[in-house]
Amino acid sequence: MKRIGELDHSRAVALWLFFCATLVFAMVVVGGATRLTGSGLSITEWKPIMGALPPMNHADWVEAFDKYKAIPQYVEVNAGMSMAEFQYIFWWEWAHRLLGRLIGVVFAVPFVLFLVFRAIPRRLIGRCAILLALGGLQGLIGWWMVSSGLAERIDVAPERLTTHLGLAFLIFAGLIWTGLEAWSGSDFTRAPRGWSWGAGLLLGGVFFQCLLGGLVAGAKAGMIYTDWPMMNGALFPPVEWGQGALAFLHDQGLVQLNHRIGAYVLLFAGTFYAVQALRGRLGEGLGASALVLAGALWLQAGLGVLTLIHAVPVTLGVLHQAVAALVLATATVNLWLVRRSRPRMFVSGLR
Repeated sequence: MKRIGELDHSRAVALWLFFCATLVFAMVVVGGATRLTGSGLSITEWKPIMGALPPMNHADWVEAFDKYKAIPQYVEVNAGMSMAEFQYIFWWEWAHRLLGRLIGVVFAVPFVLFLVFRAIPRRLIGRCAILLALGGLQGLIGWWMVSSGLAERIDVAPERLTTHLGLAFLIFAGLIWTGLEAWSGSDFTRAPRGWSWGAGLLLGGVFFQCLLGGLVAGAKAGMIYTDWPMMNGALFPPVEWGQGALAFLHDQGLVQLNHRIGAYVLLFAGTFYAVQALRGRLGEGLGASALVLAGALWLQAGLGVLTLIHAVPVTLGVLHQAVAALVLATATVNLWLVRRSRPRMFVSGLR
């Protein structure tokens, strides 16, 4: 319960959190471009502090290039590339890491200042501390992902890429939710269980679909079957079950099939949810939120098909990943609105 005189909300804190969420969104976009340009393994060391400085002279560039030449990706994929070509992929990975460092500073420094001046609601301090810890963990997971492609592979392990992307999406959604809490203050209402469960399941489904998309990206599964709705003329692709449960992570056909099935389920669920919201004539922006979420799901599905049939070009691939983040943001806001709405808004429909 809120104490008398205790700070309940802060628009300054909310704007700070929304700005951090915007930076994380940019990080997701740049990360997608880094992956699709094959740049993720161009920096073969992890130096959290000194790594912020790029090569400063020709000798530094030669040293960085020589280190890249020692890994399997160069030997098997990029042998003979020029220094200019190496610098192109290097700058993508460097920018990705620099943005990660920037996000850490932009989050940590204001957080400490808000604490010192007691300008942050007490109920949000723990959440912000968790987000800060997750940000630090994300840096470690990023290197864990990169390290998987430096010795025996020519790319990173799909499950590690999915973990890295999934944590980015989790932090993104957490920043949005906490920002909304900071903007509006504490809540003492309780929405009907049916609507809360429905909106929550949709958010969980969107997040899970993002993870399946991460597996598609990591396994390069989007480039093997480029027709739709069939898969090389068949409903189901052949699966190498000899690898057991790892087929769900590494078999390109199965990974793409699972992502397609996830999209179909989400489209049905999101459309059903929006229809119920319209039938219920929900107020306080809930009907509009449901429609926007359903529309975003259909837009993302169409973009996914377009990306697939063009064999994942960089522009479409990055756009598909960016819209995935926006769909997650929409689902997050939708659940927050449902949980904050007054019970009388749910006069009909789901209970």
